[in-house]
Amino acid sequence: NNQSLCNSISVVNNYTYLGVSQKEYEGTVSAPFFPAIYAAANFGKLSVSAGFNPIGGGGGAKYETGLPSFEMPISDLVPLLVSQGIPTTQYAADIYFEGTSIYMGYQLNLAYKLNDMISVGAGVRLVTAKNTYNGSLLNISVNPNFTTFGSQFNGTMVKANTFFTAGATFFNALPAQAAGAATQIQPIIDAGYGSTLLANGGSVGMSAQAIQGIQALLAAKGLTTAQIGAISIESAQGQLNTAGPVYLAKSAAMTGYAASTTDRYVDAEQTGMGYSPILSMNISPVENLNIGVKYEFKTKLNLNTTVFDGKGGGVFTDGQETIADMPAMLAAGVEYRPIDKFMVTGSLNYYFDKNNDYDGSSTQDINMIDKNFTEYAIAFELGLTDWFRLSAGYSGTTTGVNSEYQNDQRYSLNTGTIGGGIGLRFSPMIDLNIGAMFTNYKEGDKSFTHMLGTTGIPVKETYNKSNMLIGVGLDVYFGKK
Repeated sequence: NNQSLCNSISVVNNYTYLGVSQKEYEGTVSAPFFPAIYAAANFGKLSVSAGFNPIGGGGGAKYETGLPSFEMPISDLVPLLVSQGIPTTQYAADIYFEGTSIYMGYQLNLAYKLNDMISVGAGVRLVTAKNTYNGSLLNISVNPNFTTFGSQFNGTMVKANTFFTAGATFFNALPAQAAGAATQIQPIIDAGYGSTLLANGGSVGMSAQAIQGIQALLAAKGLTTAQIGAISIESAQGQLNTAGPVYLAKSAAMTGYAASTTDRYVDAEQTGMGYSPILSMNISPVENLNIGVKYEFKTKLNLNTTVFDGKGGGVFTDGQETIADMPAMLAAGVEYRPIDKFMVTGSLNYYFDKNNDYDGSSTQDINMIDKNFTEYAIAFELGLTDWFRLSAGYSGTTTGVNSEYQNDQRYSLNTGTIGGGIGLRFSPMIDLNIGAMFTNYKEGDKSFTHMLGTTGIPVKETYNKSNMLIGVGLDVYFGKK
């Protein structure tokens, strides 16, 4: 069989500096090929079966405008510059992100019929996982109106990296200028005029150009206009003598900002492999009733990261390992046929998420799960003729994650799914099944604090999804059914 799915994703963020009260980020997930092959053969009381199918991941997700976690640090540039006395009102960037995730399962099972009522089985599944990440963060720009760093910074949009590089160059040159200015006013201090206000330095022989230069140096150090207006020549010299480390620290900060606003690319993948032992039992107390129970053990899975061409984007490190264990699962299903052409089924799947490490790190222990995940379903199939069947069903899930698990790249929501299908029997050997389902996700949200420097700003994110799936399956029977 093959399943094709299309998933719409929405993340809404209300961070105050994103420019709007509620900014929505939309993504699309498409997986046109989710193929599966199953085979079973009976040899007396022994049954051998095998299967190949995707058991995890969700295809590929594409975000044409990125995600809040990418844009929020860029939006912080505006209040950051304003807090440093640099008038700025806008930011811009070209953000793109695409990720894919697929976990393939290869399974082998043996089952034995103990008697007409009970059969038992055991199997093992090999899981191979692959996640890929591609993205870019380009052309980060701001509009500083601050010609101190250069005449081109006059309120028009410029590359943030260009502005910060100019700032680093500006501050790096100031220690020598401050030392020179302090030396030049020493004769005035020696002449007994050190207590004269710097602003009145013209009265004791200082040129207007020298006074303005020292005032600019003091402003660059961080003194306010009021402090500069009230400072004496001797105090100004003291400020200049201690300004060098301050200027160099500001230059280093500008260099850091320049580095963080350069174009960044991501091209990375994570791969891993694990095994899942499986135990099962089938009970048929009467001819028209089947009850199946299965327990899948926890799959230990570590993902190894490969970064291509150094494109880690500051997020991925080549060779880094991430824990991605799959939880143990207990499943039970019931099939009942009150009449030959009408079947009712129900199932319950219980995932032991609380025993899983979802933070991905062997050195952290973040509690992300409040209760285990539960999935339940009921379905009906009616044979209208010997060759035509109709089916319909409903399934629901109840997630148990808490806010520590939820983020804009990974979140879990309660769901409700309706589905329907048809079955066509072309011959005693061949069945064709066609089905479709729609999943509605219950909206979720998360409130957290985003740090802007040393100030915490409250943020609320809202998560939503919708999913449509179409499946086509072909059943081929050899021998007696």
